[in-house]
Amino acid sequence: SVVRLEFAQTEWMSNPLLMLLPWAVFAVAAGVKFWRITTGFRRRGWTGASSTDQFRQRLERIWEKDQQEA
Repeated sequence: SVVRLEFAQTEWMSNPLLMLLPWAVFAVAAGVKFWRITTGFRRRGWTGASSTDQFRQRLERIWEKDQQEA
């Protein structure tokens, strides 16, 4: 078992590309996670100006409603 461990360590260190393997796995996982999170934005389409205007109008309506209740 010690011989196998030593062989694995020397094999790992002899090929520098193997050291990049964990980073590649991490990068792929992060990309997949990002893709899943942004799916909703891509399906609805991102219209910057109209979304901002709609959001502003909604906030103004909420503000006016709060002012009338106060």
